[in-house]
Amino acid sequence: MPMREECKHFQSRTYATGEVVRFCELDLAPEAPWRCPDDCQSYDRRLADVGWVHGSLVEPAIEDEPGPGGPDVAHILEEAEDIIDAVVPETLADVKRQEAAGEKSGRRWPWRRR
Repeated sequence: MPMREECKHFQSRTYATGEVVRFCELDLAPEAPWRCPDDCQSYDRRLADVGWVHGSLVEPAIEDEPGPGGPDVAHILEEAEDIIDAVVPETLADVKRQEAAGEKSGRRWPWRRR
């Protein structure tokens, strides 16, 4: 089943570069952005836009799914997840170092309560 853009759990982000990211906010679509599970128990139609007619400013169409003879969708998504998982520990360590340096210098983060 193609991604159900009318599901209330479907999310889409468009970045300044023009890249569009589409996903299930519950992480229930292992083949996002191309497909939702056929029997998704969490599918729930959005109520805010039921019956609305969307104009041309709606996000661009989803890219074509890799087809037969092309790369395996699950393999592509696993590789992407491995890349992200590889940088998370380093990124968290950087944030903790910055926070520690901020506390030592007496600088206060404006969004934090003390």
